[in-house]
Amino acid sequence: MNRLLFRAADFLSRPPGFYAMVVAMVACTLLVPFGLTYALSVAAIIITGVVLIQGYRDTAAIHAKLDEIVIALRQTRNDVVGLEYAEPHEIKSKLTELEMEAGRLAAGESVRDAMNEAGAAVGGGSLG
Repeated sequence: MNRLLFRAADFLSRPPGFYAMVVAMVACTLLVPFGLTYALSVAAIIITGVVLIQGYRDTAAIHAKLDEIVIALRQTRNDVVGLEYAEPHEIKSKLTELEMEAGRLAAGESVRDAMNEAGAAVGGGSLG
């Protein structure tokens, strides 16, 4: 069943599938005066499902690529791999921790850059 849904979502997310959905939506809209609003509701639900499935696929692919980068760079910490499966409070906590660390690193680099510029201005060259 998943394979069928992914294939349908893949088809419907491309131009021919999009045109087919537009034709289906127009047809369903034309049926509304005849009391067939159910058809329009079903079409809207199908479109929503397609969007959700494609979003899931894109997000999963991006996570896989980012995980590959994290693993390939031996200097990085691997504790963020798989974070998308953690509880929301764990993700927020990790994000806060990473943002604080990035802020500390940026502050340290700006201080080091200022010291290098000051040393170069005095003629002492680089201090780092």
